[in-house]
Amino acid sequence: MDDFDVVVIGGGTGGYTAAIRATQLGLTAALVERDKVGGACLHRGCIPTKAWLHSAETLVRARQAPTFGVDVPGDVALNFPGVRAHQQSVVEALHKGIRGAVQKHKIEIIEGEARIASPNEVAVGDRSLKAGSIVIATGSEPRDIPGLEVDGEGIISSDHLLELEELPASVAIIGAGAIGCEFASFFADVGVPTTLIEMLPSVVPLEDIDAGRVLAKSFASRGVEVMTSAKVLADRTRKHDGVVELTVEHEGQEKKVKAAKVLSAVGRQAVTSGLGLENTGVQVDRGRVQVDDAYRTAEPTIYAIGDAIGGMLLAHVAAAEGFIAAEAIAVKDPEKLDYNRVPRVTYSRPQVAAVGLTEIQAKEQGINAKSTRFSLKYNAMALIHGESEGFAKVVTDADSGDFLGATLVGDSVADLISEAALTRFLQASTWELGSSIRPHPTMSELLGEAAQLSSEISIYW
Repeated sequence: MDDFDVVVIGGGTGGYTAAIRATQLGLTAALVERDKVGGACLHRGCIPTKAWLHSAETLVRARQAPTFGVDVPGDVALNFPGVRAHQQSVVEALHKGIRGAVQKHKIEIIEGEARIASPNEVAVGDRSLKAGSIVIATGSEPRDIPGLEVDGEGIISSDHLLELEELPASVAIIGAGAIGCEFASFFADVGVPTTLIEMLPSVVPLEDIDAGRVLAKSFASRGVEVMTSAKVLADRTRKHDGVVELTVEHEGQEKKVKAAKVLSAVGRQAVTSGLGLENTGVQVDRGRVQVDDAYRTAEPTIYAIGDAIGGMLLAHVAAAEGFIAAEAIAVKDPEKLDYNRVPRVTYSRPQVAAVGLTEIQAKEQGINAKSTRFSLKYNAMALIHGESEGFAKVVTDADSGDFLGATLVGDSVADLISEAALTRFLQASTWELGSSIRPHPTMSELLGEAAQLSSEISIYW
C-alpha cells in the first residue's frame, strides 16, 4: 500500500488547492483525478466559456470601432475555428501550469477512478492508497430536466456545447442563471438567433432584481427573445428534421419555440455516486455530502469540499473550502468561511457582479436596510468606452452604517467587485468604502459614488 497523510479525490480547483495547502503544512498528499487536473472549471466550464465570451466581445468592439474614430477595412466576421483554437491554447497553458504547481509541491498525481474502500483507504485501479485523511472534491455535472434529458444532439449540456465544431443555426436556452445568460450573451453577439427561457420572474434570478431587468433589456435589444416566468412542458417536446420544438407556457399562453439546439442550463448536481461512500459513515442528502464548518463529514477522517457539498457552485469557493479543509486536517483551527463575502459574477455583456446581501435579502433577515444606486451613464470612463449600460447598487444597514453588499452591472465589473468583497471581509462601513480615494477617470469610481450616495457625502449628487 502507498501511504499518504492526505488523499484528495478530484483534481479540480478545490482538490488541487487542498492538496497543495496540505503539503505547505508539512503533510504528504496524493491527488486522484479520472480525467485531467484542473477539473470542470478549466476544461469544460469557467475558462473555455470566458474565452468564447472574450472572442464575442472582441467581435463587437471591432464592429464598434468607427464610433471611436477607428476605421476597420473589410467585413468583420467571426472565425469560429479560431475561437476554439484560442480557447484550447488558453486551457492547455493553464493545464500545464497547474500540473507544474502540483508537482512542484511533490504531490503525486494518480490518474484513474477512485473508490473509498474504508475510512482510511482509497482504491485506484490496482493501487491501494492508505490515507490519514481523505478529501472528496469530485465536483459536479450538468443536471437534467425530467422528461427533457440531454441526448448530446438536439438537447445538449454546456459540456456538449463547448465541443461544437460549428455554430448552431439557432439555440434555445432553458435556465437564465449564470451559465444560461453567458451563452445567451455569446450567441447574441455572434449572430445566432437565441431564445432564453427562465421559470422564475427574472434572469439571473438569484441576484438583485434590477440587475435582471438591465440584463434582460440588453439581451432584448440584441435580438434575444427573453421569456421569464415561463415553463417548458417537457412531455410536449418534439424533434424532427434537425429541429427541436419546445412547448412553453408563457404569459397565459402556450408558445412553440423551435431551435437547432436546446441548451439545458438548469444547474448542476454533485458527483458522489460510485465513490464507495457506503463503506464509510459519510452522510449524503440529495446527492450532496454533508459536512461541518471545517468540511469534515460524519466520518472523522473524511472531508468534502466544492460542488460535492452543494452550496455556491463556484471555483473560488471550492478553493477556499479546500484551503480550510487542509488546515483542519493539519489541526490549524481554521476560521469558518463567511459565504456572504464571496463575490459572484455572471460574465455576460453587460457583466453582473455581486457580493453580500441584496436589499430584499437583508430585510428578510430583519435588518433595517437601505440601498443607493449610481448609474454608469454618469461615469466618465464608461462614456469614453461607449459602455454606459449598468449601475452600482450598495446596500447598507441604516442603523449601524455597516456595508451589507453590492451589485454591479456593466462593462468589466467583474474586476471591480473584489473591492466590495474586501470591504465585507474587513467589516468596514459604507462610509469607509465611499471615503476611499480612487483615481479619475476610472470605472472604480462607480462603486465609490454609490457608497458616497449612501453616506450622503457625494459632492456631485
